[in-house]
Amino acid sequence: MSVGMAAPRSVYACDPDRSRGRLFAEPPSKTRSPFRRDCDRVIHSTAFRRLKHKTQVFVFHEGDHYRTRLTHTLEVAQIARALARQLGLDEDLTETLALAHDLGHPPFGHAGERALDSCLQAHGGFDHNAQTLRVVTALEHRYPEFDGLNLTWEALEGIVKHNGPLMQRDGEAVGRYRDRGIPVGIASYVKTCDLELWSFAALEAQVAAIADDIAYDAHDIDDGLRAGLFGVDDLGVMPLAAEIIADIARHYPALDDGRRGAEFVRELISYLIGAVMSESVRRLQAAQPQSAQDVRRHDRALIAFSPEVTRQEAEIKAFLKQRMYRHPRVMRVMGDAEQILFDLFARYQKTPQDLPAEWLEATESETEAERARRIGNFIAGMTDRFAMTEHQRLFDSTPDLR
Repeated sequence: MSVGMAAPRSVYACDPDRSRGRLFAEPPSKTRSPFRRDCDRVIHSTAFRRLKHKTQVFVFHEGDHYRTRLTHTLEVAQIARALARQLGLDEDLTETLALAHDLGHPPFGHAGERALDSCLQAHGGFDHNAQTLRVVTALEHRYPEFDGLNLTWEALEGIVKHNGPLMQRDGEAVGRYRDRGIPVGIASYVKTCDLELWSFAALEAQVAAIADDIAYDAHDIDDGLRAGLFGVDDLGVMPLAAEIIADIARHYPALDDGRRGAEFVRELISYLIGAVMSESVRRLQAAQPQSAQDVRRHDRALIAFSPEVTRQEAEIKAFLKQRMYRHPRVMRVMGDAEQILFDLFARYQKTPQDLPAEWLEATESETEAERARRIGNFIAGMTDRFAMTEHQRLFDSTPDLR
């Protein structure tokens, strides 16, 4: 098969004709598969549009050329579809999961997530993955017969489990949930709709997850170069990056730094996609899954980097953490951004009438935790711009975030 050509549908791909269905039964579409319908619903959601003005690393007004949550999401979808096509997976489900994966992120990137997690610490904390599930099952109000988007079981499973199982079969939380337990939003939802938190997700979700890692690594490097936080040659401290830089120099010895950076990002993406394909094909050939259910019941992820590439990818993340995410300029802006959300949360708790009318649906039976979660839902849905506007409306002084 030539590179770029779609593989035939694999036996281990999710089959839209065998979907486990939706929580609320709907007549089938005459023109779209259930997974294509899911994807279209995500694209037309309010939460998806808001990604345009949510921070990836740089706040929206720092420059038009930096990634936002929306542009990052589109890049993830492009990489995910390329992988799904080569592996014979369902591209519509893969795209759905790639486009939906960040719907629950609050304003100001990870700084916003840290702030909300702190504000909600007494009430289960904040987890963007759980918030994504809450968005697509409850917070979107677009349809007359149900809240949320009423996505298929496979889409919901992929949203919740794209990074692997959340618990063991005996119910004990695993991984990053071991210490704090399953997030409130997920734990409450699976009482209504069992997403089998003990198993892996289907390959389409695993592909979307690793595509997110590839996009993060490559495009955060691109944004860091553009912002002047480091130069192309600074990347050479990583052996993989040094090899790519040397190869670019051999082919294009007189290339300017702007094009060198762009070529580096392109070559890095190609390398990581090729690495995923090689290792994933090797694992699939060894495991021989005959269905999507076989994939779910396997004892490890089947879409992955090899141990060597995992180490290389970890080096990239470590470099970005030191030279970009913890750069004094970024840290200062994100510290101010966190304070904006701390201020807003405290204000809405103290003076709930400052909330918009549609968020004042409190009842006498509402608990303190439910009220805090409602405020958290409102803030999590904000764009950077709206959060700053709200802060300017309610407070005398607002950080500039520049």
